[in-house]
Amino acid sequence: MPYFSTDTVAAQRALEIGAEEVLVAKNGVDGIYTADPNKDPSATRIEKVTYLDALQRGLKVVDSTAFSLCMDNNMDMRVFGMEPAGNVTRALLGDPIGTLVTA
Repeated sequence: MPYFSTDTVAAQRALEIGAEEVLVAKNGVDGIYTADPNKDPSATRIEKVTYLDALQRGLKVVDSTAFSLCMDNNMDMRVFGMEPAGNVTRALLGDPIGTLVTA
């Protein structure tokens, strides 16, 4: 969809099909961190965070429109890394990888 990020489109499609959770696989990170781990060696991965907290803290691994869309519709989001191989399957099977974002 033009003018929309892949994060927002994924959230929209998950809502349209009635998914339990939107899965957001990222390259180069394995979840949401307190800061950019490539720039801040003290950054730590967050296991679970609310949408409101993520928005207020400016956590930017997922765009704010996708966060807001899921928050407004009470849709959980799991943010995880594409690597290693098998992570998408693990996420589909419900393994607690990456960061869970909840309303």
